[in-house]
Amino acid sequence: MKAEIIAVGSELLLGQISNTNARFISSQLAELGIDVYYHTVVGDNPNRLVDSIKIAENRADLIIFSGGLGPTKDDLTKETISKHLNKNLVLDHHALIYIEDFFKRMNRKMTENNKKQALVLEGCTVLENKHGMAPGMFLSTKTHSYILLPGPPKEMEPMFQFEAKPILSKLLHNESIIKSHVIRFYGIGEAELETEVQDLLHNQTNPTLAPLASDGEVTLRLTAKSDTEEEAWKLIDAMQTEIFNRLGKFVYGYNNDSLASKLRDILVENNLTISAAESMTAGLFQSELAAVSGMGQALVGGMITYTEDIKIKQLGVKETTIKEFSVVSSPCAEEMAVRVKEKFGTNIGVGITGAAGPDGHGGQPAGTVWIGIAIDDSAPVSYKLNLSGMRNTNRLRAVKFTIHYLIRLLHDQGL
Repeated sequence: MKAEIIAVGSELLLGQISNTNARFISSQLAELGIDVYYHTVVGDNPNRLVDSIKIAENRADLIIFSGGLGPTKDDLTKETISKHLNKNLVLDHHALIYIEDFFKRMNRKMTENNKKQALVLEGCTVLENKHGMAPGMFLSTKTHSYILLPGPPKEMEPMFQFEAKPILSKLLHNESIIKSHVIRFYGIGEAELETEVQDLLHNQTNPTLAPLASDGEVTLRLTAKSDTEEEAWKLIDAMQTEIFNRLGKFVYGYNNDSLASKLRDILVENNLTISAAESMTAGLFQSELAAVSGMGQALVGGMITYTEDIKIKQLGVKETTIKEFSVVSSPCAEEMAVRVKEKFGTNIGVGITGAAGPDGHGGQPAGTVWIGIAIDDSAPVSYKLNLSGMRNTNRLRAVKFTIHYLIRLLHDQGL
């Protein structure tokens, strides 16, 4: 089966939002063995949408739409498809009741145009929306299959995974068990990682490997197909062992792990507390940790010490340290880590100082970062980064590298 994904929405063409839906749907289709050869993005225009549908029908068996199912006039996906396929739009009473109940719960008045969201293509299988209001649709004709999904990822992703994907699996008469496992890496680039597993990528059959890079992280998705779940996992385990033997020092987690969630797990499991003194990141490190639920058991607090004066007077960094070594230096980062650990009475103290850019700072060029880490009574350690991105990219990368080094350091201590 060949598929094409059509994302509908002028906001995509204007660059106001990214087309993350196509990436998600493609990854899900790959697990089913469905090939995706084209991604199309079209604005909120019925004529151009029809043109896109006609083109897709000439080169795909399955056409998946995301977006344009809402209550406003520019939400025109199902109206356009109904005319193109000569299918009426009919009211789905279950969806209407759900929408009405939503407004009652929110104590808000339901406007007439919201009923539009309960209209579906006649003869379709309705895909329930458990995270929003507009239902999705699956419709097959003699020549093609069509799936209509809402645009918001928080609605689209669970709908596709739990409503549409099982239908596609049955459509393919796919009785095999398909399992996927994601290995997450940090501290290695996509090109370097691909070089290390080039032979595995070249010779892949079952399981298959799919590398992906985003936000400085790299992942490998392993997908195995077998008659039993046990055998599928055996195939994945064998491949994972080979990958770990080559790249184990860069592995930090699996599947839905993030750097921050992995650090939380280590801290909470070992009853460790952490605090931070941040200069160039200005609280971004603590914010990244606090975004993970359960971090309150480990994260105590910290300080934003953006200026030299605050580092000295409030944090307690020695003036001689800054004068002798500079504010962007290993001694300064380590002393920041030690002082914040003492002030907040934590097991771990982190100090981050650097020149985010575009200009240099403390006698160091833009992109220079020093990360200091102090753990209990051990001597503090520091790590230097030489980053080359834009200002805020450098700040975010400094945060992620800090978490990465923390995880490695704690692992080295047997935690």
